[in-house]
Amino acid sequence: MKKTVRDINVQGKGVLVRVDFNVPLQTGQITDDRRIRESLLTIQYLLERGAKVILMSHLGRPKGKRDLQYSLRPVAERLSALLNRPVHFLDDCIGEAVEQAIQTMASGEVALLENLRFHSEEEANDPAFA
Repeated sequence: MKKTVRDINVQGKGVLVRVDFNVPLQTGQITDDRRIRESLLTIQYLLERGAKVILMSHLGRPKGKRDLQYSLRPVAERLSALLNRPVHFLDDCIGEAVEQAIQTMASGEVALLENLRFHSEEEANDPAFA
């Protein structure tokens, strides 16, 4: 039987959600936030039930290199405005600093990890990276 987020008690738990925030940017500004808005119902559902919501996405094709024109920081800012609450932006998607930041999150908080495609393992579908 297939489970959905509605079948799980998420109170006080960290919930990692892969979202599609691959939005068009022009000089660091989002030109169409439709994909962000489409994720709001799921995010709000989790928040209302006391989850710590950790979001991950890719943006553009930075070719496995850290290229700030593909940073998800503008997405975090837009998401924060849409949710009317802070969204913690984490400068990476892996590593000890990311793990520590997630550990210190409280229930009802949201974090957005930096672009997964800043790591070449993401596009290579490396199981160890997943």
